[in-house]
Formats: sequence, structure tokens, C-alpha cells
Amino acid sequence: MSSYRINALTSWAAQQNGLSEADISLSSAVGDASFRRYFRLTLPNGTTQVVMDAPPEQEDSQPFVTIAKRWHSAGLPVPKVHAANLADGFLLLEDLGCTPLQTLFSDDVTTQAYHTQALTLIADLQNRAGPTELPNYDAALLSRELDLFPEWCLNAWLKLPTPESWQPLREQLIQQALAQPVVTVHRDFDAMNLMVHDQRLFMIDFQDAVAGPLSYDAISLLRGRYCRFTSEQFSDLVNTFYQQARLDGRLPKSVDAAAFLAQCHAMAAQRSLKVLGIFCRLTLRDQKSGYLERLPHFLNHLEDSLLALTFSNEPALAEFTQWVHTTLRPAITQRLADTL
Repeated sequence: MSSYRINALTSWAAQQNGLSEADISLSSAVGDASFRRYFRLTLPNGTTQVVMDAPPEQEDSQPFVTIAKRWHSAGLPVPKVHAANLADGFLLLEDLGCTPLQTLFSDDVTTQAYHTQALTLIADLQNRAGPTELPNYDAALLSRELDLFPEWCLNAWLKLPTPESWQPLREQLIQQALAQPVVTVHRDFDAMNLMVHDQRLFMIDFQDAVAGPLSYDAISLLRGRYCRFTSEQFSDLVNTFYQQARLDGRLPKSVDAAAFLAQCHAMAAQRSLKVLGIFCRLTLRDQKSGYLERLPHFLNHLEDSLLALTFSNEPALAEFTQWVHTTLRPAITQRLADTL
């Protein structure tokens, strides 16, 4: 970040609080996979705010502001937007502290309890915030996301050809996603984007929210970066989400528990494939570090869900699952050994 930009950011943040630059303290908070950066602003009375720096030529902050205000009005736990300068890409936000949810994961009981709490927050989001004003998570977007896997993981990073079973599997995963009810989707509902503040979970990084499949956010959480649940644990947590969705009408009675679990596994396979592609793109195109080390975790997620899928009458599923085990996993293992 240039000294000119940090000076402009500091000056703007001070002005929003009616203070001079000498009266405030600005320290680096955290960055993320995008070009956004965050700073903690300390005021003379000791209170704090968070300043988001999102260069407008690289990040459009309007969706974040619009969604934050809409969800806050709906009573959802999101940071309050104190001020916004969209022309320069500066936002002044409520400070939710320094405790992302994953830092509280410990034993199995505690970890599952927090995941259950987070699933309830997803239900609140889907019930309180309608999806009508959000972009559609349609077949075109699902296709573009899935295509990140062969483009960046297979071809660009591993130099592997795309298997013949890819195309029919890709179409099946898209069909399974589109068969679900359409709701508001945060789109990155992982533990790192849930801040624990005043004993409550708050959502952050929701600027990419879409109108999409009911299970997507639950899968982002349950097949996220920090946990790998057993088959039984995963099924139990999915069933908790399923029962609540049936109870409040988000899921029609015609969808039984087994069918919904299959949709969740298909959604998990879709997201894992997308993440494998994104992490390779972040490494190769954006020169960001720390993402390749996470590939085996999401490869585990992918295999867990491929093995559990129930549309096993599709030959492509068995072929692709076998290819993942015999070709993809050894290739990733070897490439990581050569790289890291």
C-alpha cells in the first residue's frame, strides 16, 4: 500500500470522526485473498473502528455497503457501516474484535456446538433476507466456478489433461445445485468470516452474496478450511440444518433427508473443485502465498463427498472418483513435495 494511499485513508478516517490525524492511531488489522486491506482505528477515548481499504480499480465496495445496510435493517448480525467513500474505496466499519470463529474450535463437542450455532445463523439469514435483489447463482456462474478447476489446478499448475469423466460430472453437479430452493447465499460462510463478538456470531465478507442453492452456505461451513468431519458427524449436522429448513418452510416436504444429503454432497464436491482451482489461481496469477498448503484439505473434502454421492448410476461419477484417487491425489502430493 503506497504512502500516499495510507495518508489519504488516515486523513479521511480522522475527518469522519471530527478529529485531526494526530488524534487517532491507525494499525494494520488483517488482509484477505482479495485486494482489500483492513486497519484498526483507535480514537482518543479508547474506542475502535475498522477501516477497510478497497482500491476502486480492483474492488467494487458498493455491493458490500448495500448488503450491509440491508441485512443490518433486517436484524442480522453484520458490522455497521459508519461511513463510506466509494470513490476512493474507503469504508469505516464497526469493530467486531479479533476472534474469528475457528480460533474457538477445540474438542469435538465444542466444535460441533459452534457449527450448530452457525447453522442457525444461516437459517436466520435465509429467513430474514430475501434473495430477489442479489445476482443469480445460475448455471452460467456455477459453470464458470467449476471450470476454474481444470483451467488453474489441472492445466496451469499440475500440467494434467482434463479427464473424459469431467464434463458429465460437471453437468450433474450443476443440475443438483439448481434443483435446490433459491435463497440468500453469503457465498463464503466459512469460520474465518464469522466473528465472535459479545458472545454472538457476526458475518463479514458478504460482498459476493448471491441468490442460490439452499445448502451452499451450510456446505461452506461444514466443508470449510478448519475441520474435516467424519461421515456420521457431517450427516448429523446436515440433518440439523435439514430439520430446521423443513420446519420453517425453506424446504418442501417432498424433499426427504436422504435426497437433501445427496444434494449437500454434490454441492460440497462443486465447492471443493472450485476451491482447488481458486487456490491455484491465487498462487499462480495473484502471487499470493499460503494457499497451496491447503489443497490436500480440500482434496479430502472432495473425496469424502464423491464417495458419498448417491447418483452412482452415473458412470462418470465412478470414473472421476477413481481418477481423483489414482491420478489427481498423487499428482498434487508430488507437486507439493517439489514446490514447498
